Amino acid sequence: MEFQDVVRRRRMVRRFKPDAVPAESVERILHNATRGPSAGFSQGQAFLVLEGAELEAFWTVGSDAVQEQVRTAPLVIVPMSSKRVYLDRYAEPDKGRTDRDESWWPVPFWHVDTGMAALLILQTVVDEGLGALYFGIVREQVGPFRELFGVPEDHEPIGAIAIGYSDEAVPAFTSAITRRRKSLDDVVHRGRW
Repeated sequence: MEFQDVVRRRRMVRRFKPDAVPAESVERILHNATRGPSAGFSQGQAFLVLEGAELEAFWTVGSDAVQEQVRTAPLVIVPMSSKRVYLDRYAEPDKGRTDRDESWWPVPFWHVDTGMAALLILQTVVDEGLGALYFGIVREQVGPFRELFGVPEDHEPIGAIAIGYSDEAVPAFTSAITRRRKSLDDVVHRGRW
């Protein structure tokens, strides 16, 4: 598939067929997720892959932010960021700092880079002929999520991505249908605001 087709076709899918995602597709999705930008090549991302019986457990802590029909997805990937990895990396001699002070960072690049990895997942899903929905894990459920899956305290889930074959004859009724995409003139400022 051409890249422009991937970008044009990428949308959120909210209903999935129960068919399993082929293992080779899962591996390609995960491989591509690791190809995103990473400040200082810190590589402070991790991905929890959930299939089969693990999904039933996940939905006990991850379903508060999605509609019930999303739970038919046969695969969920939870991208996580680790601030510690970035702070450690930038305290190494080649980065010119010796402290791990978070105030050096203009924005939390650990989340930014992990968000880029999530977008690579979403784009690869389209290229594989699949559908996906990115959604959040509500704050109150992050602790139970960590405990259930043994996630270390220094890894922060930035959301979750449900993946599978779309079972939507037409796109679901969403804000993307009821609201128009902003024009380039509304969001692009050339040379000055």
